[in-house]
Amino acid sequence: MGDKIGGETESGPRPDWAELTHECLINILSRLTLEHRWTGPMFVCKSWLQASRDPCLNSVFDLETRFDSAAESARWWTPDFERRIDAMLRSVVDWSEGSLTEIRVRHCSDGSLSYSAERCPNLQVLSIKSSQNVTDQSIAKIASGCPKLKEVDISYCYEISHESIALLGQKCPDLRMLKRNLMNWLDPSQHTGIVPVEYLNAIPQDADSEAAVMGKFMPHLLHLELRFSKLSAKGLVLISEGCLDLEYLDLSGCANVTSRDIGNATANLKSLTDIKKPNFYIPRSVFHTERYGHWRLYDERFQTDVFRI
Repeated sequence: MGDKIGGETESGPRPDWAELTHECLINILSRLTLEHRWTGPMFVCKSWLQASRDPCLNSVFDLETRFDSAAESARWWTPDFERRIDAMLRSVVDWSEGSLTEIRVRHCSDGSLSYSAERCPNLQVLSIKSSQNVTDQSIAKIASGCPKLKEVDISYCYEISHESIALLGQKCPDLRMLKRNLMNWLDPSQHTGIVPVEYLNAIPQDADSEAAVMGKFMPHLLHLELRFSKLSAKGLVLISEGCLDLEYLDLSGCANVTSRDIGNATANLKSLTDIKKPNFYIPRSVFHTERYGHWRLYDERFQTDVFRI
């Protein structure tokens, strides 16, 4: 019995899968995940490769499920891995022929993101978590070239400043969801040995500047995530005064705001139905003065247990 495409079997001629019509192939490939298409069908034959490149199969580029299902690796933070992600993103952008509406990746760079901005005018979702080499330069191009954006996730992207956030608010009037989460800087041990130390130490310090532009240029936000932001009570007030439609607000790990600050600032958010407060706890038995000594001063000054907000 033959194992090749189009061979003979005991029951008669074997079907020649290479002769399937383009429409049939599209129907079959549309039932597979992105990962399965990239690791199998694309390498069967030329017609299958061409079908895999059809724009209707490349309107969404989602690697987030793959990242979520695997333990974070130090390899992800290497230049070689970034080049691989960039190459994949550029390919999908080309194959989509302008129909790409969602990009969900990590560890991409300015190069591939700028390439996307120039060719994806219909982009509605951009999620680029942990992209250490994405800067204001490419985000400015995204803001101008992708005005239909509704959801943006720039979590753990430390080279992006408040200037980019302002441009996104100004250029993308349909923006409803923004995720600007930071890594756990209170206890970075979970990232040690994986994320480069210099990157962990480069955590953004201008949270209130970011809050100011969110409040000024993003009045229609419904969903906002600011986990482990260094936001202060002043910044939180600016967000609450400008983003009156907020329904979901995540302040987990925001150690510079207290429950009282949150209550006062969000009192006027009538649509707010879900709020995550910074209810973290660092046991006094493992309290290190060298690392957390400033919290003792904060604790005494405001007469509250900052570790049980």
